[in-house]
Amino acid sequence: MSTPHDLKPDVLRRFLRYVQIDTQSDPRAECYPSTPKQLGLLSLIADELRALDVPEVLHDEFGYVMAKLPATLKPGRAGKAEVPTIGFLAHVDTSPDVNGTNVKPQVIERYDGGVVVLPGAPEERLDPAELPELLECKGHTIVTSDGTTLLGADDKSGIAAIMTMVAYLVAHPEIERGPIVVGFTPDEEIGRGTEHFDIGRFGASYAYTLDGSRAGSIEQETFSGDAAEVVIEGRSQHPGYAKGLMVNAIKLAAEYVARLPKNRLSPETTDGRDGYVHPTAIQGTVERAVVQFILRDFDDAKLLGHREVLKQVATEVARLDERAVVRVEFSESYRNMRAALSKVPFVVTYAEEAISRVGLKPFLEPIRGGTDGSRLTAMGLPTPNLFTGSHNYHSRREWADADEMAMAVLMLVELCKVWAEHAAAPAK
Repeated sequence: MSTPHDLKPDVLRRFLRYVQIDTQSDPRAECYPSTPKQLGLLSLIADELRALDVPEVLHDEFGYVMAKLPATLKPGRAGKAEVPTIGFLAHVDTSPDVNGTNVKPQVIERYDGGVVVLPGAPEERLDPAELPELLECKGHTIVTSDGTTLLGADDKSGIAAIMTMVAYLVAHPEIERGPIVVGFTPDEEIGRGTEHFDIGRFGASYAYTLDGSRAGSIEQETFSGDAAEVVIEGRSQHPGYAKGLMVNAIKLAAEYVARLPKNRLSPETTDGRDGYVHPTAIQGTVERAVVQFILRDFDDAKLLGHREVLKQVATEVARLDERAVVRVEFSESYRNMRAALSKVPFVVTYAEEAISRVGLKPFLEPIRGGTDGSRLTAMGLPTPNLFTGSHNYHSRREWADADEMAMAVLMLVELCKVWAEHAAAPAK
């Protein structure tokens, strides 16, 4: 049986290759994928799968890459249940919030537990006093950016883990398992990763996203998420002759943001199971300004309450000048997958078993965010989220632990075996 030490060189090599490909998505774009540069990595993944002699590889018009590995079950399974097709997914895009161009990864062997200075921006430091998860990585190989960009471990660590698993399974046909499908999606970071995803074509009965963080974690509950856009229509006028005529939409947008709750419903002041209302972008001129928001909560009823907060603030701002038009438009991004996954508890139980087999203690935690799995679960494909060994997402201080990535690969191999073994076991 292989060890994480055996798998680390391959998963690290793949990870370093992937993070140097710019794949930021763009929430303002109307095309799909939202940025053509995502197709570069998707094409590379498809080529690598073909080079591994994976027999069925699909790269479709939307950019999705899907591939299927046939089962390697031995004869003599008469009377035993069929092993379902299991899927593993990761997304190729990186957050639009932080620069993802010209990533220069820094590899630190045998991390000593101290402060890590990022060479391209010395003011950016990874300090265990602020980021205590670093202490769990002491002695491991960790990877950072140079501080001028994000690293892209979200979710290129997941891609690397899945691709290394595929390579390992192809090289070891003696491992008994059912059929396996893998998928790679664009635009997850902007909530559009499954917009054109065909579950029937993917072919999995159950699936897992590889988009989690700490080693051992399983996430079966996410935020429910909405998007909102506040549009303020003002009146433009030559500023030299504007008295009594101009209605400055920029100033009204600033007033709108200033009236948001300050000590609650904010990412800066919430944690645990608290939700938030978060302005993510603002653009405008005197005549028209737009403020974009994301709304998050684990409780759908509370999420509706967050919508009411934005409506109330819109009413208050509109009263400041009756000539202005202030409107709020909402759209659903994804919903908490907890209820659907609770109907198929074995999907999580099998992941716990696989994690235990590789010597880790599995633990369940909610995601203060969402994954493609949120929407796939709602679409009828139960899809919890598993760890990848990446940390501190959407930040120039993002880092990844190559040892934990290797553990993720080993966990995936064990998970394939667990599904086959349970299908072969006699009914109780």
